[in-house]
Amino acid sequence: MQAAQIVGVHGIRQSKTSGRQLTEDWGKALRRGIKEFTDRPDDAFTLQVPHWTSLLATGTDRLGPADDRFGESAPMTPGEEEFVAEALRDLVRPEDLAFAEEQPLATLGLPKLCSPRITRLLIAYDHRHPGGVGQSVVRKMREVHLYLTEPDLAAAVRALIRDDFCATTSVVIGHSLGSVIAYDLFRLEEIGTTRTPGPATDTFVTCGSPLGIPSVRRLMGIKDDERLRLPDHITWINVYDPGDLITGGAGLSHAAPHLTDARVGNGMGDPHSAVRYLRTEPVAHAVTGGRR
Repeated sequence: MQAAQIVGVHGIRQSKTSGRQLTEDWGKALRRGIKEFTDRPDDAFTLQVPHWTSLLATGTDRLGPADDRFGESAPMTPGEEEFVAEALRDLVRPEDLAFAEEQPLATLGLPKLCSPRITRLLIAYDHRHPGGVGQSVVRKMREVHLYLTEPDLAAAVRALIRDDFCATTSVVIGHSLGSVIAYDLFRLEEIGTTRTPGPATDTFVTCGSPLGIPSVRRLMGIKDDERLRLPDHITWINVYDPGDLITGGAGLSHAAPHLTDARVGNGMGDPHSAVRYLRTEPVAHAVTGGRR
């Protein structure tokens, strides 16, 4: 059987790496999963992971401290705040919001740049997900907002990724925000004349995807009653960890009825980690065509 030719689309917070390093790290994780869960050889795929985060840099190929648009010292624009607030509301329960309303803001020690509205929502979020990770979610949602609200930047990101597709690319893997970007490549029909990123593409794998968050889909222009869809000949496998906060702890089958959700356990340290997802059994089978 012909080896899979894969294009990977990385997610947020990758400013301190490179396409070469990402390709190496993703490749090692994929080979580990293939070796453990299938009988395919280690060379069962070729891989490219273009480094689209480099497009966010100012005059350099890396982001420095002064370039961090999403740090706690960088105030949110009104549009960012509205989106972050909507996303946090999507990820909490009514009882979490009720708890937050009862807490005195002055005693919480949250960043002063947060508005009272965001502060309340962070309290609600951390009530549901103890551990103080709400600020990390805010940073991630701000980067999602940047991609979805700056059309020229988004087009440049997709163009950079398209350059690594070829006529024999068979698998697309998107992690985190990368799953949103990759889905855009399909739905916007920007590659070739067919409705796929390449004529041989038949498999789409999403890992740790925020596509399940209604506010993300709305900002993509997808209505609440509209379902996520791909061409019929493409198999879509969505891999999620219930502890991964960016997924809301759930799969995508409620938003995309024709995909297959695959639940995994990535451990306690960082369940959103790309390499932890890439070495799982569902990803190994997707890459190798499901053969053991």
